[in-house]
Amino acid sequence: MHAWLEGIGVIGPGLKGWRASQSVLAGTQPYFHEPVSVAASDWLPPAERRRTGTSVRLALAVGREACEHSGRVPRSLATVFTSSGGDGDNQHAICETLASDVRDLSPTRFHNSVHNAPAGYWGVATGAMESSTTLCAYDASFAAGLIEAMAWVAVERQPVLLVAYDTPYPEPLRSVRPIVAIFGVAFVLAPARTDRSIATLDVDVRPTVSKADLPEGLAALCEGVPAARSLPLLCALARALAAEVSIDYLDGMSVSAVIEPLRPTD
Repeated sequence: MHAWLEGIGVIGPGLKGWRASQSVLAGTQPYFHEPVSVAASDWLPPAERRRTGTSVRLALAVGREACEHSGRVPRSLATVFTSSGGDGDNQHAICETLASDVRDLSPTRFHNSVHNAPAGYWGVATGAMESSTTLCAYDASFAAGLIEAMAWVAVERQPVLLVAYDTPYPEPLRSVRPIVAIFGVAFVLAPARTDRSIATLDVDVRPTVSKADLPEGLAALCEGVPAARSLPLLCALARALAAEVSIDYLDGMSVSAVIEPLRPTD
């Protein structure tokens, strides 16, 4: 499958947006693990803004950055949202409520518990009416989302926004499903070259090959957060060199991504 990459967004520990993070991802500056703070989106009405948790804020933030980088109007794009677990804080709060003597769930907790909540908030924030898909494939969620987005471009011949995000669970859920950090990434992909294009991307599914050589400090993040399995792709794009990277997918398989840069990804 083939697509043209137009925009990138990223937020994670020590990674405060695509432009600010390029030198770190390229390995020309050292990586420092720093806490992540994501503000509620000012694209949302005040009432909706107050209801958002970290996962929604993260998804909207990286999606917005990718759209702004590409110059695309967000409401014009189909979307693919992918996460290995959704809003862990909200799930924890619901479990606490159900384990208590008073089991009344708030409507806000309930509607934030559905896996496509970030896609819904994106629609409210942007007015988007194009097709939207939300999926989950456990640790393979980023790869599955990338395949879905590339398939959309190939079949529908329309641009698409891919958003992948994960946030840690509180204890005791964290002990059985450890996600080490907050991480979100987004790409705008298109079926044809435009003046926005920064690289071509060709994707295929193959038997697993060797792991990518990541800058120091990023390998643990890649292993510890499903959405951060995108780091080999992000690092290759930051280097602005032709490359082929392997992204973990289902057991024994990986997604091969071949990148050909067109111009500096500034």
